[in-house]
Amino acid sequence: MNTAELATRIKTLDSGSVNNVEIGDVTEFIDLMQVYEGAMYEIGTKLEILDNEFQVRFSHNPIHHMERRLKSANSIVEKLHRKDLPTTADAIKDNLFDVAGIRVVCNYRDDVYAVSRYLSEQSDIQVLRVKDYIRNPKQNGYRSLHVIYAVPVFLTSGPHYTPVEVQFRTIAMDYWASLEHQLRYKSDLPDIRLAQHSQTLLDCARSLQNIEVQMQSIHRDISGAPQEEGAPEAPHKE
Repeated sequence: MNTAELATRIKTLDSGSVNNVEIGDVTEFIDLMQVYEGAMYEIGTKLEILDNEFQVRFSHNPIHHMERRLKSANSIVEKLHRKDLPTTADAIKDNLFDVAGIRVVCNYRDDVYAVSRYLSEQSDIQVLRVKDYIRNPKQNGYRSLHVIYAVPVFLTSGPHYTPVEVQFRTIAMDYWASLEHQLRYKSDLPDIRLAQHSQTLLDCARSLQNIEVQMQSIHRDISGAPQEEGAPEAPHKE
């Protein structure tokens, strides 16, 4: 959803919902979302350029596809409430780092680490936070690399460094995560069936990981693309 669509949707909300948003005024909220949208597309453009360069240098496109999204107004308000934060523009800017998001689906695990590293090394980008669920999967089997970048969005008032959450994952990780999300949030199965399917998905995650390792090894043999060097590093806290 882009900011024009967001503005249309906010105008259709009832007065109670608009009051819940309470971010100075609706115009201020839309302006803020426009900045996040700009940051999201700036990161997306950088990723597209990297993908094209890989094709020229290595005859290989590391990125299979990308998906962009802005959080809805309702999701933003709900998250602020969960954190016991005021529904203000400053609260969003200071505390929410996933308002703008991009999912980058790569072909191989080496691609995940190579693309994230090359993006992180660009001089106008800051790495704010890294969570590597590929090397350290969640208990349910979820694997993905989450990196929060800050990228400058240039407005009439100057550059505004704005966070964008980028999730890097392989095709296998992506279709596994889609099914697990459907099972967890969009099914009304009884608990026993839910537990059975969750265990099966955990087994599948382990099997997929082994298959990916084998396929990655074959790809390394036939491609000159960069090999895995690990996730980008987030700044160390004092």
